[in-house]
Amino acid sequence: MDDRQFRTAMGKFTTGVTVIATEVEGEGVHGMTANAFMSVSLDPKLVVISVREQARILSKLQESKIFSVNILANDQQEVSMIFAGQLKDKQVEFDHLDGKPVIPGAIAQIACEVSAEYVEGDHTLFIGKVTDIHLEDKEPLIFYSGKYRSLEEEKIVTV
Repeated sequence: MDDRQFRTAMGKFTTGVTVIATEVEGEGVHGMTANAFMSVSLDPKLVVISVREQARILSKLQESKIFSVNILANDQQEVSMIFAGQLKDKQVEFDHLDGKPVIPGAIAQIACEVSAEYVEGDHTLFIGKVTDIHLEDKEPLIFYSGKYRSLEEEKIVTV
């Protein structure tokens, strides 16, 4: 199998869209769009993110030891594109949750402290201990097969 076939197969897994953000003192906030995120444990509350070795945010995460996972709402495609490097002339203002930078309007803002990191292949996995969460009641932005999508409400027919 070649790299393209592998990427295409992985793109068949429907995911939400997140922006991972961190803040380094004196350097400001850094972020990246990611769909490689999952929950790991309820007790203690842990999540994992996966960061490519060439990503600029990698060294920032290793230095700051904090991050947030911002699960984007269906009206935040532009935010995703900014942090994916597709829109270069726009910026995003950040709020803070438990001292970590978060994106206003995200359906979930998850503040984390790095508890461990593991290098696997061409990525580093960061395990984050969740320190706080803020939720919004909105629909998620979804990514499938290389395209942004949104959920459509199921129509329930009563007889």
